[in-house]
Amino acid sequence: MQSEYAIETTGLAKVYRSRWTRREVRAVDGISLRVPRGTIFGLLGPNGAGKTTFVKLLLSAVHPTEGNALIFGRNANDPEARRPIGYLPENHRFPTYFTGAGMLDFYAALSGLDSPSRKKLIPEMLELVGLKDWGNVRLGKYSKGMLQRIGLAQALIHSPSMLILDEPTDGVDPVGRRHMREILSRFEEKGVTIFINSHLLVEVELFCREVAILDKGKVALSGNLHDLRAGKGYRLTIASQTPETLLDQLRAKATSAAARDGMVDLQFATREQVNEAVDLLRSQRCDIEALVPTTSTLEEVFVRTVEK
Repeated sequence: MQSEYAIETTGLAKVYRSRWTRREVRAVDGISLRVPRGTIFGLLGPNGAGKTTFVKLLLSAVHPTEGNALIFGRNANDPEARRPIGYLPENHRFPTYFTGAGMLDFYAALSGLDSPSRKKLIPEMLELVGLKDWGNVRLGKYSKGMLQRIGLAQALIHSPSMLILDEPTDGVDPVGRRHMREILSRFEEKGVTIFINSHLLVEVELFCREVAILDKGKVALSGNLHDLRAGKGYRLTIASQTPETLLDQLRAKATSAAARDGMVDLQFATREQVNEAVDLLRSQRCDIEALVPTTSTLEEVFVRTVEK
């Protein structure tokens, strides 16, 4: 029976010990995490939070001190568990004497693709990532953004069931980042699980559906991105011509108030508070211009979580 999770970890930990002092550093400290198949998942955290070590544990580049990790139901230590994964590491170092097409041919062969399949797929991959005219150019002449694009192509060339991308848009210009999001969206529609480790919170907010925030090797917060950003309060917008005595009453109930362009924006923390304000305005036959729930940005959620 196939697992419903692309990634499932239980009490996963990695402890590094100093050879001389025997001091322990728990780079990953008991992480239990589930990533459903077909979702776009963002892994966030400050420097030193354990993100890269966690990815290395998933790929069996390092072995856990405690706990275990499953990839599509298989133990991550099983080489077959890694076969359906496409991986783009951070700060990758592809041999610069390769051409773009030559590099793709090399990595596609490592993935087990035969020669006819490689010849068919390489031009398609180059066109997909916007490097159709650069296939015969050596990688040493590629810009950083182009290297990220060719790196994405090598991660995709064997039609993986899951992509693990470490800072995939690092060094890519805004147009290129948008193009890469469009490419990944096509694979999302095909049911590919996309796991992104990134510092670029705006990119994660635009693209990911689920996130986990690591801090000091532990999961500090995880869940649906929409749910994590929700619940900040409500913004009520009214005309500044509202009687001053009524405005004073509303300001007393609000957490903040700001005038702009002939309007007054009032922020309320709870539904009860905003309902009281609306009832008060209606009783005085005053117009309401807008009433919208307000949300936190991912950056605000991230900073709040880490500062705790």
